[in-house]
Amino acid sequence: MAKIKVWIDRDQCISDMVCVSLCGDVFEISEEDGKSQIVEKYRIDPNNVAEGLVPEDLEDCVASAAESCPTSIIHYEKVEG
Repeated sequence: MAKIKVWIDRDQCISDMVCVSLCGDVFEISEEDGKSQIVEKYRIDPNNVAEGLVPEDLEDCVASAAESCPTSIIHYEKVEG
């Protein structure tokens, strides 16, 4: 079954929360720096808040967030496994 790999260029995040509004199952705002990050449940590495692996059924939600992000910092691709 395919999964969706998601990564965020957090250095360019402007904290407008569009990603959280459109896809709160995957994205959240960090309490430490106020920038977007992947929710803990989907992080590939618990110490890396910028990369995640989500179920394929969340692809539309991730795509909406990526397309709506004003700084285009959300990236994703389908991966096997």
